[in-house]
Amino acid sequence: MDTREANRAAAIIYTFSQQQRSEIGYMGTYLLAIDQGTTSSRAMVFDQGSQVLGSHQLEFKQHFPQSGWVEHNPKEILDTVIASCRGAIAAAGLEAKEIAAIGITNQRETTLVWDRQTGEPVYNAIVWQDRRTAEFCQRLKDDGRELQVNAKTGLLLDPYFSATKLHWILDHVAGVRERAERGELAFGTVDSFLLWHLTDGKSHRTDATNASRTMLYNIHQHCWDPELLKLFDIPDALLPDVMDSGADFGTCGDHWLGAEVPILGVAGDQQAALIGQGCLEPGMLKSTYGTGAFLMLNTGEQALQSSCRLLTTIGYQLEGKVTYALEGSIFMAGATMQWLRDGLKLMEDCSDSEALVQSLPQDHGVYLVPAFTGMGAPYWQPDARGAIVGLTRDSGIAEITSAALQSVAYQTQDLLQAMRQDGCTIAELRVDGGMVTNNWLMQFLADICELPVDRPEVSETTALGAAYLAGLQLGCFQSLEQIQQQWRRQHRFDAQMQAELRDRLWQGWRQATGQVLGTSDP
Repeated sequence: MDTREANRAAAIIYTFSQQQRSEIGYMGTYLLAIDQGTTSSRAMVFDQGSQVLGSHQLEFKQHFPQSGWVEHNPKEILDTVIASCRGAIAAAGLEAKEIAAIGITNQRETTLVWDRQTGEPVYNAIVWQDRRTAEFCQRLKDDGRELQVNAKTGLLLDPYFSATKLHWILDHVAGVRERAERGELAFGTVDSFLLWHLTDGKSHRTDATNASRTMLYNIHQHCWDPELLKLFDIPDALLPDVMDSGADFGTCGDHWLGAEVPILGVAGDQQAALIGQGCLEPGMLKSTYGTGAFLMLNTGEQALQSSCRLLTTIGYQLEGKVTYALEGSIFMAGATMQWLRDGLKLMEDCSDSEALVQSLPQDHGVYLVPAFTGMGAPYWQPDARGAIVGLTRDSGIAEITSAALQSVAYQTQDLLQAMRQDGCTIAELRVDGGMVTNNWLMQFLADICELPVDRPEVSETTALGAAYLAGLQLGCFQSLEQIQQQWRRQHRFDAQMQAELRDRLWQGWRQATGQVLGTSDP
């Protein structure tokens, strides 16, 4: 019996039996995950054993209209998602009718507004990295509003989040505010935009994880907050319905993929990775290394209030029950390597970086502080800008590449120190995302953080988490415990660096960030 036939046979153990699926019109046994990211759209087909059967990925253009502004073309987002889905299904050797359900995970905070009748966006998507609303955020801070915002949302007043981006669109795109107040327009993060189009305008929905990143959603009262809507001057007619992370989000029309498929799971990318990594108990920690890097610690039913400017957020919501998380956000990780590749032309492919640095001493004296779009947690300095510190005549491509890779580990240690100061005990770090295939970087990460670093068999756990949510809702998985048991370690990196070298490298990083931030003690 081949793999596909075995999977079909195993499908009878699903809570939703094949007969039940037939009765409701869905015949598939496989799960399709849409992973819509900051620089590319990816789709992956999984079986119920978490094995990847097919994958397809397409990059799309980044737009930088002004310094600190970052935008995407919404139509290009949608087009690359559809093409990736079709490509992944074909790569798996399947037809759309064999897909049981779709899960969606997405770049968070990126803000879109579109016409409810036509689906036409009124403006480009304003990306989470965009800093155009920094002055507006500062005015609100000066007015003493940050404590109010933080108490309700767990977030800080920063251009990173959706509320000020939406406020900007309403006030700067001609006629949009008036149309919004008449109920003609819809707002959403990328998940909502995709849902609206895939369901042909039938679903204007989001899930609790994405809602929790807008700076408009009260994570304790579990609703769009009237006081925050007033503060940011947002008409409530714009807002999507908020659902559990596993729920009936609607049905993907057959003209998109070739068959109707239910959409049963949605989560922001970092929350999806938390699920995909099996971090489903309080105290478990994962870090995703993609365009940015994001540490997320499961805190269970407790919405832990950070004293170190980390974020309190919703990790996932299932059957109405919220699980919270503590998060630290690094704005530039893989994007720094893309800059070396595309901006400085230092390498043909980002994967070349490992060979470039392999024989280089780790204490080469060069530090790259990647504040291209400001500094994220725990600094939250939107006006900071990047720098390379410690260059000499001996410095070359290898040293700069090494400094870029090392900056990812240093920023991770920044966040780990903040979590520890908040009283968190951390035993190990599970890692995922495109950068974790670099063994040199993973070893350096373990050395600088003095933690075991576990790389899973499936490194693209963001997509896997979306598939898990859809499968859980469908009945492919009986419980979160069953999902947790599917996690498998591919390799563990243990700390090996001498303490004296670690301390010296760390002190150099502190000095470099201090120069960028204009302080002797960052």
